[in-house]
Amino acid sequence: MDMTGEERIAAPRDVVWAALNDPGVLKQCIPGCQSLDWVSPTTLTAAVKVKIGPLSVSFDGEIALTNIKAPHSYTISAEGKGGLAGFAKGAADVTLKEDGNETILHYDAGTEIGGKIAQLGSWIVGSSARKLAQQFFANFVAAVTGNQAPA
Repeated sequence: MDMTGEERIAAPRDVVWAALNDPGVLKQCIPGCQSLDWVSPTTLTAAVKVKIGPLSVSFDGEIALTNIKAPHSYTISAEGKGGLAGFAKGAADVTLKEDGNETILHYDAGTEIGGKIAQLGSWIVGSSARKLAQQFFANFVAAVTGNQAPA
């Protein structure tokens, strides 16, 4: 499944870049994130529990940052194992563009799933993925701009 989108954030690019690299901010913004910790300058470990259709799945995985061009862009790749439920892996190219005092965050992401999750069907999985992405960006924009506490 592929997703592309843009988010306009009322904050300078350097602030948005710092937040994208702050595990404390990201942990608050990622739906169901239970832990997120740096294990190297470009690698994090994560534990996330999410609902995908009728399944509640706990993923343990690793997140890697590559193609880093601070504070302009990077590629974020993740792979999570959900036990009997299956696996999910994906990558997103993230680009930040200054627009006055605001930042336009553009992402181009692709994912791959397997196991019971894949048996749910592309419509259910795609709908869940879009909902989780919308929730992440709403939380992230709120965290960066200070408009409200992330949910």
